[in-house]
Formats: sequence, structure tokens, C-alpha cells
Amino acid sequence: MVFLGGPRQVGKTTLCLSFLSPPHPRNPAYLNWDSIPSRTLLRQGKLPTDPILVLDEIHKFKLWRSLIKGFYDVNKGHQDYLVTGSARLDHYRKGGDSLLGRYRYLRLHPFSVNELQIQNNADLESLSVLGGFPEPFFSQSKKDHKLWCAERIYRIVNDDIADLENLKDYSRLELLAEVLTERVGSLFSAKSLEEDLQVSQKTVLHWVEILQRVYYLYRIYPFGGPKIRALKKAPKIYLWDWSEVQNPGSRFENMVAGHLLKYCHFLEDTEGEKMELRYLRDTDHREVDFVVLKNKKPLFAVECKTGDRQIAKSISYFKERTSIPKFFQVHQGSADYLSKEGVRVLPFFKFCNELGLP
Repeated sequence: MVFLGGPRQVGKTTLCLSFLSPPHPRNPAYLNWDSIPSRTLLRQGKLPTDPILVLDEIHKFKLWRSLIKGFYDVNKGHQDYLVTGSARLDHYRKGGDSLLGRYRYLRLHPFSVNELQIQNNADLESLSVLGGFPEPFFSQSKKDHKLWCAERIYRIVNDDIADLENLKDYSRLELLAEVLTERVGSLFSAKSLEEDLQVSQKTVLHWVEILQRVYYLYRIYPFGGPKIRALKKAPKIYLWDWSEVQNPGSRFENMVAGHLLKYCHFLEDTEGEKMELRYLRDTDHREVDFVVLKNKKPLFAVECKTGDRQIAKSISYFKERTSIPKFFQVHQGSADYLSKEGVRVLPFFKFCNELGLP
């Protein structure tokens, strides 16, 4: 079985349907727990005989793990299962080990540069402003994008989170999500949010954890040791939908983070590698935006700039003092060169093409 997770409205159901013929919700091989006829068939165990079945939103059934375990054990070798739904699937699948060894969990990300075959900065700007979620991107309408964003955050808070947590104040959680769009790329401080939201730091941290569980945001942590006096704990926060970030520089940084996280998740989910996305920052505030690690060893570091600027001084500093083999500075301009220090400076879309990011 394959479990497909990811953010709300990223295209999980559409992707699963593409494995059916015809790829349509009315195909009998597509069983949605929200549909009464499908629910009846699932509870009675009367499954279609198609070689692939798509089971959507089945985690809404309390005993769903036992149900699909039975399907798998009886039909193993004769039928494959694609199990998907909202972001809650990733949370609920961890509730027991009865499915251990019977499935792989894959994460679906928003569209990326190479998926869309972007070869210039004009198309890259469109991806930055409209985001990589299918509906707003294909609309190519800023008005539709704004309406979609407002509806999405409402549904995340009032549907996905409401099913996970019994909270007293969903409105302030929605306010937290709005405030975090202004703090993307900055060091996360629960104390400052405590003052803004008038709740305890413990509550702020709990809410951030919830927003991470439902694929609204993700946190990355510092990399490095005593040799460079690196920060040890403070995370930075980024959004799965980078288009919600209003500041162009922060939005570009978030888009780069999204592509690097997708690269890490791809290698984890398909090859079993242990991947990490970190950042570099020392106590003197020198910083490089991202470091990608494979099996705890750094592969490369990436600094983000919105234009063709000189190489950041922090890159030279960390290049001399860390074991990171490659440093890149990516931007939204046209310059493409290798510096005398061995730092590659290039447009972001070329960076994605050359590294073969998924």
C-alpha cells in the first residue's frame, strides 16, 4: 500500500485518480469515505476487483487501520491500495503499529521549478507570487489566489485542526497563522508571540506544533558546533504555501526552502536516506540560509538573494570553518559564475535544473 500525505489542496486525490482508468471520481475503484455508497461497500468488505483501489478520507473511520489491514492481508499480490485524504492521515497513521511493513508513506509537495519546466525569471516570479498549489497557479489570477488563500486557512483551522484538537479558541489560532506569515525566515520566538496573542508560551508552542502537523508550516533548526559558535536550538519557520508571504525577499527565501525540503523528502520517501534541512547562524549573527544534510553529513549550503549581488561575507566565513563541501548563492537575476573562493552564484531556476531537484 502507498499512503499519500501532504498539505490540503495540494492535489493528492487528483494524483491518485490518475492511476485509474478512467481517472474520474465516478470510477468504481475510487472509494471515498464521505460517499455513503462507498462507505457501505468498505464496511461490508465488498471491494471492486480492480488491480488498484484508491481509498480517500478513510481515516475518518475510527477502525480504519484494522479495516485496510484486513483488505491488504486478504488481497496481497492481487490488489494494490492508494490511501489518501487530508493532512490528518499522517497523524492518525502513527496511532499503532498494526500496519507496519505493509505500506510506504509519500509526501506530495506543491509544484516546483523543474516540474513546471521553468527556464526564466518571469515564470519563476509567477510561481513565487501565486504559489505551487494547482488551483491558484493554474488560474493565473491574483484575485482568485487571494480568495483561495482565505478559504484554505479557514478550512485548515476549522476542519483539519478541529478534527485533531479540541481547542477553546480557534480564532486566535487563525490569527497566529496570519502573524507567522510576517516572521518567515526569522528566528522563532514564542515569547514575542505570547505578547501578541495574549496566551502562554506553552500554548503558542502547542499551536505551532499543530500547524506543523497539518502541513501549514515547517521548522528548520541550526547546524554547526562550538567551532563556529553556532546557535543550538532556535528554529526558523517557513510555510508550505510560500505565496502567503508578502515581503518579496522573505517569499523568495521561503520558495527556496520549499524546493530544498521537497528534495529532502523525495530522497527520504523513495530511497530511505536520512535527510535534514538546516540553517547556519552563529552568535555574531553571521548566517547562511540553508544547509542540506544526508545521513548527518552536509552536502551543500545555499544563500538566497533577490538580485545579482556580491557574495555574502558570511559564506566566505563559514566556508573556511565548516566541512560543507559546496556553497551556492541563488538569486532572481541573471549573473552566473564561479567565484575565486569556489562559490557558485546563479539564478535559482538554473540551480534547480543543474541539481536536478524534483
